[in-house]
Amino acid sequence: MFSTLDGASLRPVEIPGSTSLYELFVPHLHNRYYLVSGPGSRSLEAFPKVIGFHCYTALLDEMVDTLSYLRSNGLSEDLDLFTILRGGLNYPLEEAAARCGMRVREINFVSCERVIENHVIKGLEIKYDKIRPSRNCVLAIGDILATGDTFRYCFDHLLKRFSEAGGSIRRIVFFTIGGTRAFRLIESMAEQLSALYPGFEGIDCIFFEGAFTVYEDKGVSGINVPNIDFGWKGGVITPEFRRFIVDHPDALLEKCIIYDGGARRYEIPLHFEEVLEYWEGILARADIINARELMEEKLGYAGQVEFEDWLDITHLRGLDGLGPLWADEQALLQREVDLRALAERRITSINKLKLEYEKE
Repeated sequence: MFSTLDGASLRPVEIPGSTSLYELFVPHLHNRYYLVSGPGSRSLEAFPKVIGFHCYTALLDEMVDTLSYLRSNGLSEDLDLFTILRGGLNYPLEEAAARCGMRVREINFVSCERVIENHVIKGLEIKYDKIRPSRNCVLAIGDILATGDTFRYCFDHLLKRFSEAGGSIRRIVFFTIGGTRAFRLIESMAEQLSALYPGFEGIDCIFFEGAFTVYEDKGVSGINVPNIDFGWKGGVITPEFRRFIVDHPDALLEKCIIYDGGARRYEIPLHFEEVLEYWEGILARADIINARELMEEKLGYAGQVEFEDWLDITHLRGLDGLGPLWADEQALLQREVDLRALAERRITSINKLKLEYEKE
């Protein structure tokens, strides 16, 4: 079966500070793709207790460092922003641009909501927008991207407004906590924009901590949500995030690398209800879930694998010093996990914190 990441490789990009940046090369893709890793994004994606304003600040340093690198390599000093009013609000694009000395000319937004019934997406609806098309703009966007349906729906809406008003787009910088379905979407968007706007320079797509995949079924636990929850299998995850999870092994068994980004900041009790729903489901099914298979699913490969095979599975071949990480992942798979006890600890912890956000 064809894999989007066939032949993929990572090249470290030297930048100052605590942020790690990698350029992702995939032979059949034509736009520019990066993985960025930093202390804030690792904590955000590993711990559902990162909530409220901390969701916003968690990504700031990584975005500043990446924008600074792009600016030093030809990115315009002027940006227009496009925000999708849900998870996109958690991406501090305006502040990151200001810290880089970049001018934000226009801030465009749409309010888009999924119509979900019984955990199934039934459709999308744009409630309102504020779009001021400009000419020859560099458009910066931040959003969570799983299947890409919502993002594409909103972007097509923006593009229609631009076409009606005579605006044009020269380049796009897209920050995402997202999955591999972004690749086909980004390539398709770039083709469309190249046809519309002569001189279009392409898209820079930056993934926080990895290009993840989405669950196609309910998974080993039987309770993951298809086409919404993120996983590792078939994706490419930064070595730094893999190391962080090895050092915090309970985080490996969370529902996915991020729950609902918007609810984390604006509907915190609802966010905790989603976290609790998952862990209560684990508790109820603890006796029938195979813990070893669950850990293998979360790491993205089954059983013990040799180092050379692991490099191919993880798409990390060519990076130096990964032997200890491989060995520690193999050891992690041998760890005995009491799912019932873990679920009880997580439920107690989340309930205690949830009470703080339900007080009047």
